[in-house]
Amino acid sequence: MKTTKTNNLRRAALAFALILAGSTISFAQCDKPVKLTSSVTNYINDKGEVERTKAEQTVIILSKTELTITPGDHMMNGNVTEYTCNWTTPFKDGKTIAKAVLTDGNNDLHVTITIEGKAGKVTLTFVAEEEAGKKIQVVADKFE
Repeated sequence: MKTTKTNNLRRAALAFALILAGSTISFAQCDKPVKLTSSVTNYINDKGEVERTKAEQTVIILSKTELTITPGDHMMNGNVTEYTCNWTTPFKDGKTIAKAVLTDGNNDLHVTITIEGKAGKVTLTFVAEEEAGKKIQVVADKFE
């Protein structure tokens, strides 16, 4: 009887350790800056339709405190004001939402960035309050 209780306790401890290890990996992704690289940008109208597609190298670097977006040779950066992150499988399944104020030349843009992974496909959607109804979306070629 004691052997069964000991085995059950060991199994429970092992299961807890595996869950904790998986959670730590997910939190590790959320605690460090991520870099998303894309080669195509989609511009979406207020009806959810793609208005145009542009082949361009875009790099997005996001941390809990800073956001940098570089489409082509144009760079915008700013401070993150809100940040939520929840990935069940790092870099494959989950979601990060960040709100930031980006500086674009002399203009400030109040943006919401949503990075979402489903079955290994990672997309980033960019919405600026100043551009109501319009979205910019990229699919990650590389996400790290």
